[in-house]
Amino acid sequence: MMQEHIFEDRIYYRTNEFKSNRLTLIFAHGVSGSSSAYLPYEKIFEDKYNILFYDIRGHGLSKKYPHYEDYEIKNFASDLHDLVTYLKITKFILISNSFAGLVALEYLKSWRRTVVANIFTSPEIYLHEGFMGKIMRLIFKTLKAVIYFLPFNPKPRGHVDYHPYKNTSDWNIRRNIADMRNTGLHAHFYSLLQSLNPAQEYDLEKINVPTLIIHGERDSMVPLKNVIRMSKKIKNYEFVSIPNANHNTARDAVKEISESIESFIEKNKNVLQ
Repeated sequence: MMQEHIFEDRIYYRTNEFKSNRLTLIFAHGVSGSSSAYLPYEKIFEDKYNILFYDIRGHGLSKKYPHYEDYEIKNFASDLHDLVTYLKITKFILISNSFAGLVALEYLKSWRRTVVANIFTSPEIYLHEGFMGKIMRLIFKTLKAVIYFLPFNPKPRGHVDYHPYKNTSDWNIRRNIADMRNTGLHAHFYSLLQSLNPAQEYDLEKINVPTLIIHGERDSMVPLKNVIRMSKKIKNYEFVSIPNANHNTARDAVKEISESIESFIEKNKNVLQ
């Protein structure tokens, strides 16, 4: 039975009953989403592993912050560390989707000893590079200047029900509006702009634990070539591409992702215990 909690009035999270003889899986979602994107995985994994789902800052039922600097990647990583420390989780598999891949990479810089394996799904990486990245960064910087003068609403808004949006495109207007309405303009665009920061350092070569990377072959937000380039810089990795899947793999490719996770854990069980 999953239980809901709020940590320090700032981080919403859900867990099952933790048992000492089981691996712990922590799931982190992407921009404008929330932990509700992982609801299908609860039924799949809750009787096999200790599982933790949480809303990243500014999203879902977690605390919203007013300023661009509040959404620096290092702050997302610190939130995760604070939560893990509070729950006394000493070792876990970190499963990150989209924007949360940047959070996972930042987390590894300071607290890699707690992570026994990484699983990245549709990771946002190298987005600042190339012509399109520069154009998007210019657009979001302009929006940042506008949003600064708009009223800020600190009230958390909840979780989006993604069932009506299953198998929608990366650019589905109805789903994107539902996400933005739920997250709010400040958290949404400030987080997106952070993902385009050219000063980011990924430190991929320093990852020294088993790593699984899963990506949709039809992802129009993060080109497949970006993720292949990422994987080649990691020493011990497995790469899974999903045909006909776009950027919404976590929501729309539950069967493929959950089976890949199970297979990955089985292959590496001797080093994950």
